[in-house]
Amino acid sequence: MLDLSFVRNNLSAIEEMLRNRGMDPKAVLGDSAKIPEMKKAGQDTTQLVSETKEMRSQIQDLEKAAEEYDARMTEVLAGIPNIPHPSVPVGKSAEDNVEVRKWGTLPKFDFTPKPHWELGEQLGILDLERAAKLSGARFAVYWDAGARLERALANFMLDVHTREHGYTEVLPPYLVNSESMYGTGQLPKFASDSFRVPHGEKDLWLVPTAEVPVTNLYRDEVLDGHRLPIAVTAYTPCFRSEAGSYGKDVRGIIRQHQFQKVELVKFARPEHSYEDLEKLTHDAEEILQKLELPYRVMLLSTGDMGFSSAKTYDLEVWLPGQKLYREISSCSNFEAFQARRANIRFRPDGKGKSEFVHTLNGSGLAVGRTWLAILENYQQADGSVLVPKALQSYMRTERILPRTLQ
Repeated sequence: MLDLSFVRNNLSAIEEMLRNRGMDPKAVLGDSAKIPEMKKAGQDTTQLVSETKEMRSQIQDLEKAAEEYDARMTEVLAGIPNIPHPSVPVGKSAEDNVEVRKWGTLPKFDFTPKPHWELGEQLGILDLERAAKLSGARFAVYWDAGARLERALANFMLDVHTREHGYTEVLPPYLVNSESMYGTGQLPKFASDSFRVPHGEKDLWLVPTAEVPVTNLYRDEVLDGHRLPIAVTAYTPCFRSEAGSYGKDVRGIIRQHQFQKVELVKFARPEHSYEDLEKLTHDAEEILQKLELPYRVMLLSTGDMGFSSAKTYDLEVWLPGQKLYREISSCSNFEAFQARRANIRFRPDGKGKSEFVHTLNGSGLAVGRTWLAILENYQQADGSVLVPKALQSYMRTERILPRTLQ
């Protein structure tokens, strides 16, 4: 969430930012004079409350009016996305994203490489048909070496991030309350993208990403500035309704209702947060490098970046079976946007006045997409798949051979 006084005093800049993000300012803000009017109304209400202090019969009505104004301001603020960093390219869509760098050599084959869904079925390790019987479309069952590869990847990623990159591992709940979803920006705007679970008087939500519970670990807390940056990693299943994705990526496991992901989250000092973004992005890249998977880094344009983000790098891995790059990690700096919503503060010198931290996160990596990238990049002419050297000690084998589904 943006600061109210900043929005009041910079309406023209806010409207331009919304247009750069491909949003209609009137749809988000209503009448451009709405916020100043609310400010004025709030001042009038305060004055009126003061003038009629003795008139107790009217105080309740005045307080109700003040609450309504406050609710209206909060509603408007909750619908305004974050302001992009000046280094973010202005654009309308993913077509305007900028390639920052590439890593690795694209594999060459003396046969036509297959997509992962064909490889997984032929190897007998990916069972989409039975998954559909259990849960419907966009779910997967992994068998034997497929299940072990998923587990090996998660353990490998967590080991690298905790032993080499300085992250502390945490295992959070997979169900969170609405306050947590609001804190990271999923609610109220993106409620339809998540799975709601009725639970007594208050609903719970299946986590769409570990970003939600991990960031909210420090909700309504004041951190000691000497501890920053705090780096946390978590491996969780992620649940997404994929609303609006009908007809997209219907084959394979690119877009799933349930998938596993290792998440990286940082709480940083504002003056160092962009250095921390580069470090976090490098941490995610190093997983791809250790697995020897070719990829590129893309700086997202204003028209493609997320609602809460101020700057985002996407890591896109090469998939030879599909002859394209696909996102495998998204690394973002949210500045104070999430911290303001979740009320996460720090004291710069461990004492004195507190201020909002900057929050950052990124996938380190999406495990399922790493799984399929290995199948496509390491496939062999005989139908087998080589196991990357970095994973062989986890898998206890050098090659995945075809098997028959049970």
